[in-house]
Amino acid sequence: MSTLPVYRWRLAPDGYATRRQLRARGLRPGGQDVAATLERPRRRGRPPLVAYLYRVDLALPVRLMTAGRWRAHAAMMRARRTCPACRRDAGYVIPTSLGTCVPCTYPDSMRST
Repeated sequence: MSTLPVYRWRLAPDGYATRRQLRARGLRPGGQDVAATLERPRRRGRPPLVAYLYRVDLALPVRLMTAGRWRAHAAMMRARRTCPACRRDAGYVIPTSLGTCVPCTYPDSMRST
């Protein structure tokens, strides 16, 4: 069992990238294991923040969205915008903290005076 190399914040060598950095380059880890970790120190006795690094040379291109995936994504977003109480499209993603659209959650405050 080998341990992963640990690099300090902003001191990782070239050839390593986080998931976000890979995505910005149009890449994905592609099933590879974590190659190293990056630690960002924190003050006042708190544990350091850790980010996982992947090798850029082993990364694969991001998969393109197919027509079926776009349809599934559109259906998912439509479901998140549909109020379960009044069954209308709210025009925004309904907050899970409310559970319904704003007019259904606060019916008295939505009336005009």
